[in-house]
Amino acid sequence: MPTSADKTRPAERMLAAGALPVAATLLTGTVALYITLVAFGNITDFDTNQQFVRHVLAMDTTFKDDDLMWRAVGSTALQDTAYVGIIVWETLAALILLTATALWAGALRRPQGLRRARRAGTIGLLMVLVLFGAGFIGIGGEWFAMWQSEDWNGLDAATRVVTLAGIVLIVTHLPSAGAPADGPKGSGS
Repeated sequence: MPTSADKTRPAERMLAAGALPVAATLLTGTVALYITLVAFGNITDFDTNQQFVRHVLAMDTTFKDDDLMWRAVGSTALQDTAYVGIIVWETLAALILLTATALWAGALRRPQGLRRARRAGTIGLLMVLVLFGAGFIGIGGEWFAMWQSEDWNGLDAATRVVTLAGIVLIVTHLPSAGAPADGPKGSGS
C-alpha cells in the first residue's frame, strides 16, 4: 500500500533538500551547459575563435602604441598553442561542472552528498572565473589591450561570464538549512 511519502511529488522531494541546494544544482548546470557549448564550439568550429585569439595576441587591431606593442605575440605557433590551452581548460571545466551538476542532483535526494557537490562545483566555477577573469579580462583585455579593438573585443562577453559564475559560486556557498556546514575540521574543503 502506498505511503504518503510515495505520493509526494518530485518537486516537493527536491525542495525537501532546501531551496539553496536546488538553486545551486540549476545554476551550476547552467554554467556547465554554457562552458560545454563554448568548448564544443571551439572544437567543432576551431577556425573562428582561433582568429580571435590570433588577433588579440598579435594586437593588430589596437591603437598600435609603441609603448604597448612590444607585448604582441606574432608567432602563430604560440598563438595556436594558447588557443589549444584555452580549449583544454574549457573542456576540463565543462567536465568538472557537469560532474558537479550530477553530484548536486544526487545530493537533493541524499544531503550527505552536498559537501562533495559544493567542492566539485567550486573547482569548476573557479576554473571558469580564472579563464574569463584572469585570462580574457586581465591578460587579453589589459595586457594585450583587447579593449582598444573594435573588431576583436570580448570583454563584454567575458564580464557576463565572470558575473554569472561569481553569482553561482556565492549561491553554492550560502548556508543552507539541513546542509552540512563546511568547516576546517574534517570537511575536506
